[in-house]
Amino acid sequence: MAGSSPKVSEIRCAQRAEGSAAMLAIGTANPANKVSQEEYPDYYFRVTKSEHLTDHKDTFKIICGLTGTENRFFYHTDELLNSHPVLLDHTSPSREARHDIVAKAAPELAAAAAKKAIANWGRPASDITHLIVSTNSDAGAPSADVRLVSLLGLRADVCRTMLHLNGCFAGCSALRLAKDLAENNRGARVLVACVELAISGFCSPGEGDCLDTLITHALFGDGAGAIIVGADPMHPVENPLFEMVSVSQTLVPKTEQVLTLNLGSNGTHGKVYTKLPTLVADNMEPCLLEAFGPLEMDFQWNDLFWAVHPGSRGILDQLDKTLQLEPTKLAASRTVVQKFGNMFSATVIFVLDELRRRMEEEGEQAEWGAMVGFGPGFTIETMVLHATGALKKN
Repeated sequence: MAGSSPKVSEIRCAQRAEGSAAMLAIGTANPANKVSQEEYPDYYFRVTKSEHLTDHKDTFKIICGLTGTENRFFYHTDELLNSHPVLLDHTSPSREARHDIVAKAAPELAAAAAKKAIANWGRPASDITHLIVSTNSDAGAPSADVRLVSLLGLRADVCRTMLHLNGCFAGCSALRLAKDLAENNRGARVLVACVELAISGFCSPGEGDCLDTLITHALFGDGAGAIIVGADPMHPVENPLFEMVSVSQTLVPKTEQVLTLNLGSNGTHGKVYTKLPTLVADNMEPCLLEAFGPLEMDFQWNDLFWAVHPGSRGILDQLDKTLQLEPTKLAASRTVVQKFGNMFSATVIFVLDELRRRMEEEGEQAEWGAMVGFGPGFTIETMVLHATGALKKN
């Protein structure tokens, strides 16, 4: 007589991890071409052959000065732009040319960040079981995830997920998905890689109304961030940094048009509502209360550490004011936007890495924290984090 079959509930229990997911290692990377924000208006109007548009340039200088950014990094160079003049004409179909550039460059930049994360992790790349790749720079299949498998030497049965055009909060979304995968697949190790290249939408300002073009070209830069996520760490090899406690996502009603991102025949372009910092600040506290409320914790906002996607200095200033934060609380976010600008989905990973550095080297004492991202929808995504004893001990 055949033995009894296991119950589905027993199988399900065996599949799940015992503990919460945690960020185990972080890596970041930028292209070599570095441009100072002070010099960027001259650079931008020169390479786009738009120096005759003096009124637009004056406006652009003001916008660049308001961002809080000192430097940005770009994959594109003068040589690349000169060899692809179609990219500079904002009215010409250029989707195919941009795709060819991004399809080669994005996986390579993502691999550079991922290799750092894997080295910091301490285990071989072949131990990665799941791969999540996020980008706003392109859309197609096969995409950057397939190329990344080869570049990193991942195994052929790695489970891949690709996120396209989710906006700036895509880094938080990718980490939310990684948390679910790690906690629901015993032994899983999830590599999250976010990579962004501004060449996907880089173009001249044009003669007419171009405020949206000027705003986006003043804000965004290139970068890649990678994080390895897993539950039930293998000591002493794995040393968790931030435990991923709970997540929430809020769609603010009637805000579909305040922040948009579209992929068209002439590349990736979007619109940014000029009063976005106020909108974020007005809706931030209810979202935080929703995220932390179920945990029944007794705390003030200044008791937490903060990993906030720094869309711009204006957003950080409004959050400081609304939440009455101490000057140092958003220091990690301010440092990243100052050194790199806004790198879409990769930015929050840079913030987490800066926060890790500050905890290890400068003794940040907060035990609990919030990771926050913003994006089209208008969407606010929040994750409650817990700094591990290993991180604070370092």
